[in-house]
Amino acid sequence: MTKFSDTVKNVVKNIPKGEVMTYKGVAGKAGHPKAARAVANIMAKNYDSTIPCHRVIRSDGKIGGYNRGGETVKRKLLEMEGVVL
Repeated sequence: MTKFSDTVKNVVKNIPKGEVMTYKGVAGKAGHPKAARAVANIMAKNYDSTIPCHRVIRSDGKIGGYNRGGETVKRKLLEMEGVVL
């Protein structure tokens, strides 16, 4: 695991329940504002349940992918947390 990957996971781990952040926003907080695609790839490979990757969405407002059940499950999780989509 790279330092960037660890930093990304730490940023995502700290997104509060009921809030979302874009892949671009996570990349920026991780120190690499142009690395949104890399953030998406890191999240796609994340199977650590302590890292709430469902709270990371696309900059265009679309929900984006989710490796634990697809967009439907991601949407459901966010709605259960009170996120208005």
